[in-house]
Amino acid sequence: MDERRESHDEFFLRQALALAREAESTGEVPVGAVVVLQGTVIGTGRNSPISQNDPTAHAEILALREAAAAIGNYRLEGATLYATLEPCVMCAGAMVAARVARVVFGARDLRFGGVRSKFRLADSDLLNHRVEIVEGVLGAECAEVMQRFFAARR
Repeated sequence: MDERRESHDEFFLRQALALAREAESTGEVPVGAVVVLQGTVIGTGRNSPISQNDPTAHAEILALREAAAAIGNYRLEGATLYATLEPCVMCAGAMVAARVARVVFGARDLRFGGVRSKFRLADSDLLNHRVEIVEGVLGAECAEVMQRFFAARR
């Protein structure tokens, strides 16, 4: 990966980290997501299933919904989704349905990961669309936010 794209990815993943910290401050699992199209943020989300009483209110789903509304199209072709944590199977499926071009995530989710750790849904040869996966961007920082959150609950 070239240096410019790497710094671009870090820039947007830092915005997702800020959203994860907002989620944490409200008692939600600290996950944040940002959808970017042509260098512009068109959707943001932070985990909110508890506050919204909605099991689908994951950061990625909320960011995808906002992005689709912003452009007036459920297909987000050419978009990149940045997430602090590896997306789950539900979120990976939504990215495929939306035709997201890339997903960039920080930390792996060893229990529920839908794009690398448990399943490889987003770039499966079985599906009609494959998302480019970039993992580990700001990985240590993203993992630390999650570890701190769960350590405080033990």
